[in-house]
Amino acid sequence: MRIFFAGAARTVTGSQHLLELDGTRLLLDCGLYQGRRRESNERNRNFPFDPGGVDAVVLSHAHIDHSGNLPSLVKHGFRGRIVCTPATRDLCDVMLRDAARIQEADAEFLNRKHRDELGEPVVPLYTEEDALAALNHFQSLDYHRPTPVLPGVTCTFWDAGHVLGSAIVQLDIDRDGEKLRLVFSGDLGRRNMAILRDPEIPEPPEVLLVETTYGDRLHSPMAGMEAQLAEVVNRTAARKGKILVPSFSLERTQEFVYALHRLMDRQAIPRIPVYVDSPLSVRITEVFERHPECFDEETLTFMRQNGDPFGFENLRYVSSAEESKGLNGMEGPMIIIAASGMCEAGRILHHLRNAVEDAKNTVLIIGFMAEHTLGRRIAERRPQVKIFGVERALEAEVVIMDAFSAHADKNDLLDFVERCQGRLQRTFLIHGEEEQAAAFGRHLTELGVPGVYIPTLGEFARI
Repeated sequence: MRIFFAGAARTVTGSQHLLELDGTRLLLDCGLYQGRRRESNERNRNFPFDPGGVDAVVLSHAHIDHSGNLPSLVKHGFRGRIVCTPATRDLCDVMLRDAARIQEADAEFLNRKHRDELGEPVVPLYTEEDALAALNHFQSLDYHRPTPVLPGVTCTFWDAGHVLGSAIVQLDIDRDGEKLRLVFSGDLGRRNMAILRDPEIPEPPEVLLVETTYGDRLHSPMAGMEAQLAEVVNRTAARKGKILVPSFSLERTQEFVYALHRLMDRQAIPRIPVYVDSPLSVRITEVFERHPECFDEETLTFMRQNGDPFGFENLRYVSSAEESKGLNGMEGPMIIIAASGMCEAGRILHHLRNAVEDAKNTVLIIGFMAEHTLGRRIAERRPQVKIFGVERALEAEVVIMDAFSAHADKNDLLDFVERCQGRLQRTFLIHGEEEQAAAFGRHLTELGVPGVYIPTLGEFARI
């Protein structure tokens, strides 16, 4: 038995880990790689394995860097089951179709506007029809229900507390009486975050694949998060500026809206207009409202006392392109929450183009920004940033609030690994930039965790 690390090895995107189990092949996640555009296009179009030779997929959660290339997998020959939680299936129904529509629209635009410059017509990675075909392979599995996914392989999901429906994957493998338990963390959430329950701990495994996104970083304390947010809102509102919030449509947008709702209820911030400028966020919020079984008790109590946590009087969800464009001509103060989370595409680009050169505005970073993205360059407060091919002076205030991060930090990750010990023999550090993974590996080695290893992209490892 061995693992092929086909993605998210010494980087945080493109999660794909292929288990070869004596003649059968099981893929953990099938995400899109996000980074330099040419490299991303090449890696996302060409699988380093035969999709038709994969027997099943187990999906940890719906984020595009974990689920986004499933339509391509099916398009290129995969015919097995895609196993995930019910909430993940509902989210993928929205997110994969949206990703396909964006690709189709981008290809149509490039082929129409830049036809003479293109050597060959641009072809979308996949279409909405491909996404729908992939969704036909999904099979929902509730938390805590051991279920065979391949002969001799039983899957159990534990709540990862990262995003709605996210799962820690436990695989109990039996090969001719030889038993092995492998746990794949997916992306781990943080304890005491709003909306979702805390991450659970699976049964002790022999082999652990654990993410290391924040392997050597600590997040700001949760206790001060809303106070810091109130300071940012009040400061920007006083100078009649706009607060631009690049946000992932899944989870981060809902958490941020919920935080604003609580602050306004307490009159800690003024009731300025708040716009969620993302059709995808609107549809994802509807999925949240269908899955309260994933919420923690605090959120359920808030719902009973205050109604919808994702809606309040001065909040507007924007779907039409015309209304989105109209926001750029409006005066502040206001808050605009828009995708994409790393500022690589979507409506946030148009708002940034119109706002970054004005010092009264604020760009509020509330999520992880991968290397080589516009979001990372803004977070680094570079004096000039390129938006739509034009260099613009970054005059707006930039505030980073990592307390909103849905990823476990160093201490959360250390606690998770320590609580997985007992039978642990091999620990593979994945889904983290090399510096973070290496630092986390040193922490684990100091604690006596056995078999700590950081795989490289394209590497095989025996288990």
